[in-house]
Amino acid sequence: MPMPTDVPIIDTMVGFPTADRKQIYKFLAPELRDTESLEQFRMPAEYMFKDVPKNIDPDIDPVAVTLHNMDTYNVAQAMVSVSEAPERAHTVRAVTDHADRFIPATEVDPRDGMEAVRKIVRLHEAHGLKAVTTFPAGYRTAINDRAYYPIYAKCVELDLPIFSCTGVPGPRVPMEPQTVAYIDDVCWFFPDLRFVMRHGAQPDTELAVKLMLKWPNLYYSTSAFAPKHYDPHILDYANSRGADKVLYAGYFPAGLTYERIMSELPDVPLKDEVWPKFLRENAQAVLKLA
Repeated sequence: MPMPTDVPIIDTMVGFPTADRKQIYKFLAPELRDTESLEQFRMPAEYMFKDVPKNIDPDIDPVAVTLHNMDTYNVAQAMVSVSEAPERAHTVRAVTDHADRFIPATEVDPRDGMEAVRKIVRLHEAHGLKAVTTFPAGYRTAINDRAYYPIYAKCVELDLPIFSCTGVPGPRVPMEPQTVAYIDDVCWFFPDLRFVMRHGAQPDTELAVKLMLKWPNLYYSTSAFAPKHYDPHILDYANSRGADKVLYAGYFPAGLTYERIMSELPDVPLKDEVWPKFLRENAQAVLKLA
């Protein structure tokens, strides 16, 4: 039952700190309407987190900060999003200069149409992508919308999993695009697609478990939740038939510090044989890491 200390962790959601966090979320601004989100929050779900990590000074290397945190807390590898934007050039530097530590993924907006597909191809050829990520509620596009189907098809063709936010979003945008039931359509049409649920799938975690039992290539990651708030339906599933289906993911530095995550993680009630799968082996399988 105790969390092992000798398993090198793979974290399937890590970012890099910035001097101006709002720049990361500027794409979401047109969808936000309340004053707090638009004017006060550093990140659009700040109301949900009590200790959002601070911004860094402009002269501090964000890659070095993330690596320091990983080294401190036994995180051997971290999946990060690679961006083509000039202001995010450090993401390319990270996966290039530290290929043994950072696992390249990229975020796509289905509203970009074929440009989203071309972006996946470009970054896969340049950096060897291991995954694609997306935020349906942020893009006001349902998980099972036809706009996503070219992206899902390309993921199947390139043998890449897609990590998609599901359930009620943290940012104050409508939840309907992330309806958990929509995943059923996607798994039926794309049985070879490895689909990983991100950000909770609440309030429909019972349904999420039913769907994982139904579809062999459907998985769940614990991103954006402090360990003491992991959903009991998910933990029960991980300790039984879902030992191979639940992946560890944090939320550094978007909403959680590694200090908080790792102070709470040992108290998560997982079985001895489940811990290595949760912390490392399931991510290795889904991402097809050597």
